[in-house]
Amino acid sequence: MTKPSPEPVDPNQLVALARAVMKADRFPDLATVDGDQPRVRPVSPVRTDGFTVYVANLRGYGKTAEIAANPKVELCYLDSRHDQVRITGKAEVVSDPAVLQQIWDDNPLLRQYLGAIDSPDLVLYRIVPSRVRFMKEWALEYHEVPTD
Repeated sequence: MTKPSPEPVDPNQLVALARAVMKADRFPDLATVDGDQPRVRPVSPVRTDGFTVYVANLRGYGKTAEIAANPKVELCYLDSRHDQVRITGKAEVVSDPAVLQQIWDDNPLLRQYLGAIDSPDLVLYRIVPSRVRFMKEWALEYHEVPTD
């Protein structure tokens, strides 16, 4: 079997390529740390602004305590062509009422599941990127994606 030979990546297209992968993968994987043990699970972002991703969570879930202890996280998006985007960043709890209201209004599943925006079970995280990388298929070469 021959090694795959991915097409070259145009540096001017990195942002568009990365955003296309993110749009194609509705359930990226979120990595956190539980003590000295990594934990990975699929999540369903409730909002994306460029490379800043918002994830709703229930207070009783394990990732709540993991993020409180260590807010450094990574999201991994993968599309059907095996193109990949990795967003390394920090998860912050969102407390801005306007942001919470907009996300609440835009997400019927949240409303159905939690019933009220002031549910004590709701935690909303904003994952602020410190690094974004793109990889074409299985090229095994990451490209740094500008976040500005």
